[in-house]
Amino acid sequence: MDVHKHSAFERLEIVETGRRRRWSEDEKLRIVMESQSAPRLVSATARRHGISRSQLGMWLRSFRAEHPVAKPEPAFVPVLMAPRAMPEPFAAADDTTIVVDLPGGARMRISASAPPALAAAVLKALR
Repeated sequence: MDVHKHSAFERLEIVETGRRRRWSEDEKLRIVMESQSAPRLVSATARRHGISRSQLGMWLRSFRAEHPVAKPEPAFVPVLMAPRAMPEPFAAADDTTIVVDLPGGARMRISASAPPALAAAVLKALR
């Protein structure tokens, strides 16, 4: 009978990893914050502390679940209105400017080179 030797490994080395380490919540938080201090630091941080990237990812998801990031609420910015100046006298517009007199005495000048969609959107917003 022929003996075939098809072994993928000539030498197999078993490395004992020891027992599981226990990380306190403060240590986990410190490692998670370190991994988020700059883009693409998760793998490097995990290697530095001797943990797997997936373990650090689980800690990160757990941290995010416990501390959701509040989305900023839309807010209005206060506006200070200056006293209205007297409208300037109507001057004849040249061929490259469209002058629109708006209700309330305001006047808007639109360059003829402005895209029509932009001019329509501005006028609609001011209506």
